[in-house]
Parts: sequence; structure tokens; C-alpha cells
Amino acid sequence: MEGGAALYNPRTVEEVFKDFKGRRAAIVKALTTDVQEFYQQCDPEKENLCLYGLPNEEWEVNLPAEEVPPELPEPALGINFARDGLSEKEWLSLVAIHSDAWLLSVSFYFGSRFSFHKEERKRLFNMINDVPTIFEVVTGMAKAKDKSSAANQNGNKSKSNSKVRTSEGKSSKTMQPKEEDEGIDEDDEDDHGETLCGACGDSDGADEFWICCDLCEKWFHGKCVKITPARAEHIKQYKCPSCSNKRARA
Repeated sequence: MEGGAALYNPRTVEEVFKDFKGRRAAIVKALTTDVQEFYQQCDPEKENLCLYGLPNEEWEVNLPAEEVPPELPEPALGINFARDGLSEKEWLSLVAIHSDAWLLSVSFYFGSRFSFHKEERKRLFNMINDVPTIFEVVTGMAKAKDKSSAANQNGNKSKSNSKVRTSEGKSSKTMQPKEEDEGIDEDDEDDHGETLCGACGDSDGADEFWICCDLCEKWFHGKCVKITPARAEHIKQYKCPSCSNKRARA
């Protein structure tokens, strides 16, 4: 087994990236839409198996190449041995991580083989880096990033007290800016650096949509209080579930 190397040898950055996308699509297919078939083929009773993604977007579970060194870098060996020792989700995530590493090694193997210079290697990496990793797709992180990006765009137009955490862990309110509020944004950002969600108590959730209660001034993950960025745009004064219940009892 040579991981599809016999099909063609990409020699340009564009050809290597096309090879990368084909192999990536194959592995994503194995770990998502074809997951049951993939799971069954990875029988722990069998020999040292690998997951190969081929340039034609097909995948296969097979033994590693016999020659040393192999034609291409090898994927993680023995993925089937760990199958029953982990939950299915953990196992698939682990295979995804090693598959991401394998795809990079194959692409830069071609880069070295055909003597890509510094700018070509940089361009190849940037093209690869613009595509979600297999791990992000398998775990759902890719969709979460897309949603948080949309939340960020919607939040910039929102008039409600909402915020979006940046990847650096900082946060900023996306209220409609007022002239008298200018000059305090930096302090406001620092104040909410370690903000805890009033519902789940977690401070994590970088790039997630947050909303602030206008009564108790606590911050909440939008998902925890079932408020979307689109819905927040139409809320003039947001009251969290706790404050709403207090007012109802009163």
C-alpha cells in the first residue's frame, strides 16, 4: 500500500494542495459519513492497520507499506488496537488528529522532494491553513467557528448588551456605540477578561456569543440562555431567566 502515490506526483504548489484536498476529503468521509463502515474495518483482532486517504477522495484501511523507507510518510499505525479501549467519539477524534498530522507530512514531503523554495512552502501552508482541520470537522468545532463568525458579524450590528470573545480571551461589548462611551472600551474589555457565565459558571467560550442581563448585569453564553445573535438584535432590554422569574413571583 503506498497511500495513492502511484496515481500521480504533484510537482507544483497547486497540485500538492489538490492532492491534500483529495486525501483530506477521503478521511473526512471515513470519519463522518462512512463512520460505521470505517469502525467495522478497524477490528482490533486484525493486524497493524492504517487509515489512508487517497487523492481521488477515496479512503481505505490497510496494512502499512512493507518497504523501508516507504514511498510516502506513513499514517499512524495500529489505529484499530485502540478502538475498543476508548469511546467512539474519543477514538475518532484521535484518528482525526493523527490524520491531520499525516496530511501535513505528505504535503511537505512533496514540497521537499520537488525543492519548493521558502515562499512556495509558505504559500502551501497558508492554503492548507485556510481549510478546517479534520479534527475540527469531526468534533464539530468547524461549525462552531462558522457560527461564532456569524455571531460576531451580527453582534456588531446589535443594539443589545452582547459580547463576543476573541481568540486572545478578551471580550468587547457590541452595543450601539455612543459618543459619551468613547474612551472606556479598553477598561470594559479588561473588566470582562475572566467573565463567568451566569448559567453554566464557565469562563471559556472564546469566539462565542454572550449576552448581558440589563437587571443583574451578569453575562451569559447565548447558547446557555437560548438567545441567538439574530434574536438579540430585537431585544431592547434583556432579562435573564433568574430575573424574569423574580419579577413574575413579585
